[in-house]
Amino acid sequence: MNRQESSVPGLYIHIPFCKRRCGYCDFYSVTDTRLITGFLDALFKEIDKYREEFREFDTVYIGGGTPSLLSLDQIEALLDKIRHAFTVPSDAEITIEVNPADWGINDLNKARDMGINRISIGVQSFNEEELVFLGRRHNSGQAMRTIQDAHDASFGNIGIDLIYGLPGRTFQQWQDSLMKAMALEPAHLSCYELELKPRTPLGLKCEKGEFPLRTEDAGRDFFMRTSEILEESGYIHYEISNFTRGMDKASRHNQKYWDHTPYLGLGPSAHSFKGQRRWWNHESLHDYISDLLEGSLLPAGSSEELTGEQLRLEALFLGLRTRKGIDLVQYQRRYGYDLMKEKGQVLKELSRTGLVEIECGCIRPTRAGMAIADSLALL
Repeated sequence: MNRQESSVPGLYIHIPFCKRRCGYCDFYSVTDTRLITGFLDALFKEIDKYREEFREFDTVYIGGGTPSLLSLDQIEALLDKIRHAFTVPSDAEITIEVNPADWGINDLNKARDMGINRISIGVQSFNEEELVFLGRRHNSGQAMRTIQDAHDASFGNIGIDLIYGLPGRTFQQWQDSLMKAMALEPAHLSCYELELKPRTPLGLKCEKGEFPLRTEDAGRDFFMRTSEILEESGYIHYEISNFTRGMDKASRHNQKYWDHTPYLGLGPSAHSFKGQRRWWNHESLHDYISDLLEGSLLPAGSSEELTGEQLRLEALFLGLRTRKGIDLVQYQRRYGYDLMKEKGQVLKELSRTGLVEIECGCIRPTRAGMAIADSLALL
């Protein structure tokens, strides 16, 4: 079994702090960084509570929020705590998200020395107007410097996050950002279409009619042309929003979410999954700290027990979002459902229309299929 197919669980740590919230973001965060110490005390308690249920992790992902707001000493203490509580192999993938306004070459060197081997840099755009619209606190110059610093610090796995489909922006303007990103030679690119959730500042402005969202057809056109450009430049389009220079640089952690590998999420609002159970923590830093430090409780907000049918449908939905697709034999063995027997005619029609490929015992979405993956899963 290769590292991408590992059945060892993954660990996600949610750092719920931002200096200010971006206008499009609906991930849970707070701006009062005075609470960081109390949060870390609670987080260490939560880690201790899972020592028996989870013994080993081969991926660790520190996300947020803005993890790079923590001091390097705090991050090192967190990694030491994780390694003391659980088995973390020497070749584990350890990722941290970084805002370009936060870290320089010295910080990146220290992060590498403490065992972090994958950096995900939240650039979002190299266009100054777009950065202001999104509410980012860095500029394009800082983004380019941080990426170059990460190269200079000998990070071999550098990822960049970008957002396309901003109101009133042309494909050429998006392509300019994409070309600047590729010129910096990241191993990994995540390209997300702007999605405005109802509770966000930009979502509220959109609801008031201050600007229109891109049409579905225009969004699909951006998706198709982006994929074509990146694949012609040597990237592998391995999941709807994700591109990699080689599968050894693909996010090992994220792939666990896509194939029902167990994962543990720690911190407020973090989600976990094991067996047929999914659970998630409070979306409240106050309640999270209170439960762990005052009540010595797990800060679980709620949970659900998934049926075999729900797991099967999820596996279909997630598998058709990835280039790897669905292995028919493994799918039948794991979920007790013969896709070709039950859905053979539909699948053949999807193949005839160029939305999926059926070969070597696998069903894989084409680029056109990935563009409408949510619809494909309704088969």
